[in-house]
Amino acid sequence: MKTKMRTQGWVSVLIAAVACGGLRGGAVAAEDKKEGKPVLKITPGKVIIPFDRMRRIWGELMSLDQERRTGRFRQESTDEVFEFVVMPYAELLHHAANGDLQDFRVGERAIFRLHENEDGKWVWLTYIQDEMNFLNGHKEYYHVTAVDASARRWTVTDANGDLSYVRETGIAVGWDDETRFWKGDAPARAEDVKVGDRLRTQTRGTGTGKQRVAWNVYLDDESLLAAQGRQKEVHARRMRQEGAPGYVDSVEGSALGATVFREGAEGLQKVKQGDRLWVAPAGVNRRAMGTRLEVTVEERKAVGQTVVLRLRAAGAVEGFAEKGLLRVWVEKPE
Repeated sequence: MKTKMRTQGWVSVLIAAVACGGLRGGAVAAEDKKEGKPVLKITPGKVIIPFDRMRRIWGELMSLDQERRTGRFRQESTDEVFEFVVMPYAELLHHAANGDLQDFRVGERAIFRLHENEDGKWVWLTYIQDEMNFLNGHKEYYHVTAVDASARRWTVTDANGDLSYVRETGIAVGWDDETRFWKGDAPARAEDVKVGDRLRTQTRGTGTGKQRVAWNVYLDDESLLAAQGRQKEVHARRMRQEGAPGYVDSVEGSALGATVFREGAEGLQKVKQGDRLWVAPAGVNRRAMGTRLEVTVEERKAVGQTVVLRLRAAGAVEGFAEKGLLRVWVEKPE
């Protein structure tokens, strides 16, 4: 059964998300000091990533609730299961590009970046990085060192292009009837993979250890970059249709302050003072609710990877809650 949620302050949004996910915890203050430096902590309504206190874990996605933005994954090195709450501004990197929760499939191998809640539990998630993004971003490949056709398995070495840097050797990667192969951005076959080839893959776990089976195998850079390009087009279309997500910073009469998250910042690069935008409040699932409000840009500035906006409506701004979520459109939504 679907439940509609009213716009609310992010304090209550976090509490609701945690409760729905069966987890304990909530927001924590950001004023704590450590050796004279601020200790970064997850804070309601703020885009904060505590790089000084995080865990980046390779794991297998076990479940995902897109409405509540919660899920579970299995750490592949220990088989420990983690429950998580996805922060609204989390980086969701899929097919080596920006993505969304809907892009990830149960079973997929990825890196999950976690942070502690006030109870010291690692539940706040600020990115999921898929295998393709990891390999492409680090300019690494799986170099095929052995092929076992009868077992449908390769042995590979994770290294950079010329093998001057080796991350890991002796990795077993399987394939099955669901595996798709790509070369020159066209379908290929398992028989096309030879010892000495350089692969990049999208794989799934098998429920235990580091065992993995490929969903997609890219035999050359052209194929991976083509898949990345298609994902970029999908993401840009989503931002145009659904609006760029962000936090409501302030609501004062006809003035509205907002911080747009990094995934939507690119679409606002050309926005300038005097331009018209459209905004709407959003729920914990980040979907827009209610009527789109036309506003005028009074100020736009880049802050890190986000965009901070000062907007003005023709009348009083209603339906938006400070520290809540919103969506922003550059073009008038249909």
